[in-house]
Amino acid sequence: MSSFDEMDAFEGASLSARAMAARGAPYLDELNPAQRQAVEALDGPVLMLAGAGTGKTKALTTRIVHLLNTGRARPNEILAVTFTNKAAREMKDRVGRLLGQQIEGMPWLGTFHSICVKLLRRHAELVGLKTNFTILDTDDQLRLLKQLVQAANIDDKRWPARMLLGIIDQWKNRCWTPDKVPAGEAGAYNNRGVELYAQYQTRLKELNAVDFGDLLVHVVTIFQTHDDVLEQYRRWFRYILVDEYQDTNVAQYMWLRLLAGGHKNICCVGDDDQSIYGWRGAEVGNILRFEKDFPGAQVVRLEQNYRSTPHILAAASGVIRGNEGRLGKELWTEAQEGEKVRLIGHWDGEEEARWIGEEIEAMQGGTRSMRPFGLDEIAILVRASHQMRAFEDRFLTIGLPYRVIGGPRFYERMEIRDAMAYFRTVVSPDDDLAFERIVNTPKRGLGDKAQQTIQRTAREYGVNLVEGARIAVEEKRLTGKGAAQLSFLVDNIARWGRMAGDKDVDHTELAGIILDESGYTEMWQNDKTPEAPGRLENLKELVNHLEEFENLQGFLEHVSLVMDNESDDGGQKVSIMTLHAAKGLEFPAVFLPGWEDGLFPSQRSMDESGLKGVEEERRLAYVGITRAEELCTISFAGNRRVFGQWQSQMPSRFIDELPEAHVEVLTPPGLYGGGYGAAGMGGTSTIENRVAEANVYNSPGWKRLQARRDHRPVSQPSETRHAVIDAQAVSAHTVGERVFHQKFGYGRIEAIEGDKLEIAFEKAGVKKVVAKFVMGADDIPF
Repeated sequence: MSSFDEMDAFEGASLSARAMAARGAPYLDELNPAQRQAVEALDGPVLMLAGAGTGKTKALTTRIVHLLNTGRARPNEILAVTFTNKAAREMKDRVGRLLGQQIEGMPWLGTFHSICVKLLRRHAELVGLKTNFTILDTDDQLRLLKQLVQAANIDDKRWPARMLLGIIDQWKNRCWTPDKVPAGEAGAYNNRGVELYAQYQTRLKELNAVDFGDLLVHVVTIFQTHDDVLEQYRRWFRYILVDEYQDTNVAQYMWLRLLAGGHKNICCVGDDDQSIYGWRGAEVGNILRFEKDFPGAQVVRLEQNYRSTPHILAAASGVIRGNEGRLGKELWTEAQEGEKVRLIGHWDGEEEARWIGEEIEAMQGGTRSMRPFGLDEIAILVRASHQMRAFEDRFLTIGLPYRVIGGPRFYERMEIRDAMAYFRTVVSPDDDLAFERIVNTPKRGLGDKAQQTIQRTAREYGVNLVEGARIAVEEKRLTGKGAAQLSFLVDNIARWGRMAGDKDVDHTELAGIILDESGYTEMWQNDKTPEAPGRLENLKELVNHLEEFENLQGFLEHVSLVMDNESDDGGQKVSIMTLHAAKGLEFPAVFLPGWEDGLFPSQRSMDESGLKGVEEERRLAYVGITRAEELCTISFAGNRRVFGQWQSQMPSRFIDELPEAHVEVLTPPGLYGGGYGAAGMGGTSTIENRVAEANVYNSPGWKRLQARRDHRPVSQPSETRHAVIDAQAVSAHTVGERVFHQKFGYGRIEAIEGDKLEIAFEKAGVKKVVAKFVMGADDIPF
């Protein structure tokens, strides 16, 4: 359609519309009662609260078909919003299959961003842009912000432009233009954040450009300041449907509320128990307050699960019940009872990987009463990507095929390849390919021209690139800062090489020295992208793994063999992925390793977000359990390497919340004179006691099982207790005080809000942290 007049032509229920409504609707017969209720409730606001595996996509697409089939709306009068292009394509295909024809003319079925691009192209001049504006990618945004930071004479090392990019992205997710940033946020980025944000937006308009955050913010601004435009689109979009509503951020929420403010024919589909993207701006409160936002809304709960067994659903429900911020629902199924959720504890993470590998091999032939499982039917879901290394190494050792979903294999990750290149150069300076990779990583002021000079010098003298670099500096073929940095690197490589040949030098410690002294670790510490913490954890896991080998050379040989075996034969493979990447997927058999406090729930999430973080971690546990169709196995280790040190671990608090009637505690292999089996201890009243008795290793982690009851309750603490604890923690601090945080180091308190302290850290920038995780600088015992 090219004009609003054409879109407004279809008004009221015409004869053809009434005739269409009189037709049969065989697609409704395929729905269960709750799904059918959600599909047929066409007028007014509807919240389809769809639990895991309850057929929410089927209900959503059938609702679109019902709107079309009954003549309530034409294809171009339906606004259907998804989060991914893949979901949009799937929805359109399903609608076509249900209608028995290829569906055409649904221009407003797509992602938030794709729909907002269309809207903004139509009205660009209302926000000072031309219709042919360009959309900047992350690299372009970063380049522009670096220019502004340099012009403002800000130290880019202490206050990286990437940090500012993350702050601005968060502000745009909340729909804050520079003039709307609250006073409490104004201290961000060395008190210059708002000023630079305003300059950034001005520069974008001069370039006739937008970033992805602008697509929503600009359209919301247009709707808020031009009532005529908003009213036209309210008439245009007679019905609004939103998928994955629990993942919307504030800007998306405001956009939807503005559009639905007239007719209020909005249907949001989502599951508050699966809101796991708070770290990227998703606001679970959007779905929790739906009934308040739209008075008289119908809430239809889809609770019949078509994926998992009763034991698996009961275990998931038991865990998620610990969250206070939820609407509540109970999943049920007509499926057979099946296996109980299996729980097993191990001595350490390596044993956990060994046991899971052996268990998967046994499952292929069928064990106990279980049917045989194909490798494609099995998945391992981890909380953090660095956990994958132990499984990848074990599976390669025993020849078990696997695939990593949602990211590269451990040894293929960029940071691991960089680190390995450093190790290869130290062990073998003749490895020119490795030296080429690390010579300007991190940046040393050695561009293409300088590197070509090094290569020419090496060829001229018939030496390797390391020696060629030394000669190029000595003969002053390279000068300036780059030459000084190169000379320092070459000297370090020689010194590290001597240390590698010294039997008295621990090679694990040497690996850490190489990464630190080269500046590579610091490079990722200064990187403020969401991926940086994970990359640092992967590097720590790599260094920890070196302990299993006699020297660097042996480790490098092992990795070479590992990489050589990573051919893709197209056969069946076990899937390995993070819990976040697993959302929306399902597997007959699922392993959930690493259920230990600090790892899962994540200590970082708890430090940065407090109770809100714990609740999101609990939702992540719920997502993990509900990926399993027939068999779910949860495991944890009593000891694990953390930051290069062995630490005794405590089982995750979420284990305590599993309902005992639906859990089978397994005995690790070798205990009680045989293979694993159910722990038949008898007389124990809690899962943690049964696990403790089944694991007679008696490590420090087990000894502390009972002690933890005195320090934190099994389930969610009461608000009163937290108020007391938080009040005590906060009262110990004052604005302006210099403090210390275990992760972020030294900083100064800028503001106090509830139990959160806003602290300007000397190296990490401005962060909000929970008061109880901060110490006064004078109290630090070192």
